[in-house]
Amino acid sequence: MSSSTEIAFGSRDDRVALEKGLTFSPKFDENGLIVAIAQDADTNEVLMVAYMNEESLRQTLEIGEAVYFSRSRQQLWHKGATSGHTQTVEKILTDCDQDALVLKVRQHGPGCCHAGYRSCFYRNIQKPGNPVTLGQEIPDQSYDPETGEIREAESNLGEFTVSEISHALKRTIEDRFGHVRVRGEISGF
Repeated sequence: MSSSTEIAFGSRDDRVALEKGLTFSPKFDENGLIVAIAQDADTNEVLMVAYMNEESLRQTLEIGEAVYFSRSRQQLWHKGATSGHTQTVEKILTDCDQDALVLKVRQHGPGCCHAGYRSCFYRNIQKPGNPVTLGQEIPDQSYDPETGEIREAESNLGEFTVSEISHALKRTIEDRFGHVRVRGEISGF
């Protein structure tokens, strides 16, 4: 993803060029931000939603790791810089009017959520009520956010597809050794 050339974004003056052209012309909102959805590059699991400003987007393109803009701290946020739970960016998608991004990432470490889960989307909305209640989508934390200790998730043990196992194995190998290419196929199941 990184490049040794200067990064320049295109003009937003021509709507047809924005929607059909091949020049990246991101639309930042009135606060100078664009929404960025991080999605697992292998499984398509949505990991988190954050924001980028022009500088964090440039840095992401330059270093190939996700750099966001923290709205609460009002500063750049290189994801995983302190925890080690970085996100290697494999691809960035933009929508039709270029005001939202999807980052296809490889999540390193046990998770991306500050609450200790692999995904920030660990709860689901239950039946309508007063108040509306939440249920657990992901039952167990993958790590302790206070200590960083990786947790064994007993309730996540069970039946898995060959595809789920191969993606998890590939992700584990890449976390330890970097990018790998898997050849061959599994048969006899």
